[in-house]
Amino acid sequence: MATVGEGLDKAVQGAFTRPIPKSAGAQMRYLVKQHQGSTRRVAELLGITQRTVERYVKNQIRRPRADLAARMEREVRKRWQPQIRARAKQTAATTDGIVIDTRARFGYTAAPGSTDDARLRHLTLALPPHHAARLFDAQEQGATEQQLRDIAAEALGETYFRDNGRRAHGLEVEFTDLEHVEFDL
Repeated sequence: MATVGEGLDKAVQGAFTRPIPKSAGAQMRYLVKQHQGSTRRVAELLGITQRTVERYVKNQIRRPRADLAARMEREVRKRWQPQIRARAKQTAATTDGIVIDTRARFGYTAAPGSTDDARLRHLTLALPPHHAARLFDAQEQGATEQQLRDIAAEALGETYFRDNGRRAHGLEVEFTDLEHVEFDL
């Protein structure tokens, strides 16, 4: 199952100008550098011993276990190229907006007697900058996945279903059964 938070992270990672370090030693050295040289903090972060971190930094260990390799890569990706990441978010939030591609069940809260039943739809839609700003701000403030989905549903409702206020006044969109979601800057 796809999540909105992961989709936003992946979209921002698309703006990176350099690939993340590939080898375990290079990834570990990067993490140690990001934590002001503290191998203890990196060890706590990854759930391994401080001595193991030191051995990776010195290239004494070259191949991590699969679960450790995944944790290392995830932590490096979180911290990689922070200025590029910030610039991409700023551009999306002020001028360019964000493109959402999703397949989910959309239901509606509409006037009584309406025939708007929930159904599976595949939408690819450019969202205006203010919606991108709301999504990124909520993500930075630690919003839950449900809160991010609610913001995305509101954005899709306004942009696609209500056509920016030109039709379907009072229509509230429910965004459920999310099968796929991707974002692009």
